[in-house]
Amino acid sequence: MTGIGGVEMGALAARTRALAVLRVRSRALAVALLPAAAAVILLVGGSTGHLVGGVWDALRWLVSVLALCVLAAAAGVALVVARSRPAVTPTVTVAEESAPDLYRMVRDLADRLDVPAPSAIALTPDCDSWLEDRTHAVHAPPPAQGRDDDLSGPGADARRRSAAAAPVLVIGSPFLWWMRVGELRAVLAPVVAGTGPSAHPDIAAARRFIRGLDAAVAVASADRRDPLSRAAGAGLGWVTRLLLRSCRGHAAQMERGVATAAAERAQAVDYGLRIVAQEQVGLAYAGWDRLLTRVALPAWRMGRWPSRLDVGVVAALTELSRRDRLAEGFASRLGERPACDLLEEPGVVDEAVSLLAARLFHGGPAETGPDWAPVGWDEYSEEVVDRTWRTDAARLHRVLDTLGVRRAAEGTDPGTDGPTLARVLDHLTAPDAAFTGHSAADTADTAGAAPPRHAGDDARPAHGDHDAPADDVEDLGGTTVRGAALAAGLSAQLAREEKQARPAGTTPATPGPAAASGGGAAPDAALWDDGALPLLPLQPPRTGREILTAHITAMVCCAAMDTAGAAPGLDWLDGPSLLLDGARTADLAPSVLRLVETGDPGPLRAWMTDLGIRPEKPVRLV
Repeated sequence: MTGIGGVEMGALAARTRALAVLRVRSRALAVALLPAAAAVILLVGGSTGHLVGGVWDALRWLVSVLALCVLAAAAGVALVVARSRPAVTPTVTVAEESAPDLYRMVRDLADRLDVPAPSAIALTPDCDSWLEDRTHAVHAPPPAQGRDDDLSGPGADARRRSAAAAPVLVIGSPFLWWMRVGELRAVLAPVVAGTGPSAHPDIAAARRFIRGLDAAVAVASADRRDPLSRAAGAGLGWVTRLLLRSCRGHAAQMERGVATAAAERAQAVDYGLRIVAQEQVGLAYAGWDRLLTRVALPAWRMGRWPSRLDVGVVAALTELSRRDRLAEGFASRLGERPACDLLEEPGVVDEAVSLLAARLFHGGPAETGPDWAPVGWDEYSEEVVDRTWRTDAARLHRVLDTLGVRRAAEGTDPGTDGPTLARVLDHLTAPDAAFTGHSAADTADTAGAAPPRHAGDDARPAHGDHDAPADDVEDLGGTTVRGAALAAGLSAQLAREEKQARPAGTTPATPGPAAASGGGAAPDAALWDDGALPLLPLQPPRTGREILTAHITAMVCCAAMDTAGAAPGLDWLDGPSLLLDGARTADLAPSVLRLVETGDPGPLRAWMTDLGIRPEKPVRLV
């Protein structure tokens, strides 16, 4: 099944399944009208004198009341399905005046594929592209304006309606910055080809019906207090879920047919280049994932959001090309024209997408504030890495204070009772039998109230919202009792800081600073539901062992910076790193993990001795 025949077969299969979905809708309507039909028969029979008598009169009233109830319920379900607002992906809409070359490329692609052009273009902080119908949105983006003769002359009104009904083309922002123009065109070809089947009335109607049912299920699942609303919601949910189950198989086959038709239609456009472009899709996904989890997440946790994530993914993938032999030759592509050149102001768009990524994956506010500010890559090391390490080290020493750990050992010189790495090592390596501090649970319950939150505080709880994560002792496995108590205290402190910081993350969804910086690029405020943030969290909550390891690592890095001349750095693939004489240090993580799990400081002390780190010297904290 190739060429035009494959397109026709795929489209035929999609239309057939769309009709099957619409038949489900028709059957549901017939079932709702069945009691009314029976009531009409009984009423007509009574009026003509054929169905009269005690039994028939009672049956006539019973069926009539039942018909009215069923019709009322059916009308309510239909109204909810028709008026419900299906979920829409939060995106950054790109206006045509800010990206005329990009719109021109997409229209040329649609003309070559002989399909309607998308109504608008939007960007998402993800490595994917798709078509999204937004005709139901409250503030749907306006239809894209084409050439002067596109919407004039005979049939202009019909073309305007077609343009308004066309879906929005959503493009993954990493593609624009990493891919070349030809590669982006090849990747978008099968996506744009999907506007052809989307314009078919039967497929469009079937999709609207399914989206309405899906949105109605969400409405039925909403929390309600009064019993009447709960009963109505339960009935609505039962009906809509039953209809969705009836449509599920047909809808899947319909979308498979649409995808087949689109893929076959796009075979004639840049087929050879598409193979190369698909390799770039996989590479971009790997680099984007590493950038978000290793680089962006530490900044988000301390209240800063990197404002040039898409530029960062280019740097990350270039570094990957340099390190990985399998990626050889990818760096040579950088001499070609990048797809972001199709934008008039790439920096403004990158900032808007970066803020959107922070909201999607972390749940940050929509506006810049004292605890939520943008940070550039040239400021990342000082503003994020250094401050995060010193904030974690300060938290570590506060918890040690609540455990009753001495500031300095007996017999030490005056003036050396400040926060030192030696204090942490001595506590973790002393015999557990000599530990007279609080237990893990007591620490979680009796630790003092957290101080006012700084911009660098780590506001991620270890186990949800509860203040006493006693299960951290189990999470630590074979860790010493001292380590378990310290981990529980850190987890409790982080949980309290999360509760204090939560109001700052629940601001209304209003356009962010990118909207005021020129170009009008900002996340679409009308598509947000702040109650569900973050929509796509990057990582699960950290365990007690992970929290303790991170804080000890931060303390070691602070000691290295203050006593051995080390500096904070940024590795594009691994995130925050410690630099000594301009080179990245290695072998720190295994040594810290050995200390946490077994209480053995030998490897860590040897590592510090080799680098000239003085654990007995006080360090500067936030």
